[in-house]
Amino acid sequence: MRRETKTWAGRLAAAAVIVFVLAYVPYHVYVKSGLRHTIVLRHDLAALRAHNQELAAENERLAREAEALRTDPAAIERVARDELGWVRAGEVVVDLSAPLANQEPRQ
Repeated sequence: MRRETKTWAGRLAAAAVIVFVLAYVPYHVYVKSGLRHTIVLRHDLAALRAHNQELAAENERLAREAEALRTDPAAIERVARDELGWVRAGEVVVDLSAPLANQEPRQ
């Protein structure tokens, strides 16, 4: 029976070592070696590159708009009408966004 006890103790020790190795090695590789940090940084880099592409497209659009405002009278008129609310002489402006104050609601 003594030999059988040693066998079970050895098996238990071997199992404990195997469990330790199977648990510690992936932890060590993933957390301690910087793999996790590398994965996070790669994800951040991809997000930053996508954001940079969006900003580059926005810069290109704004550059085209600025050039149009320097050279195109129609673009200047569009901005004056849309953003500043200007009208030409002789035009009649009808504001449909606000209800009339002296009109009673219908029931």
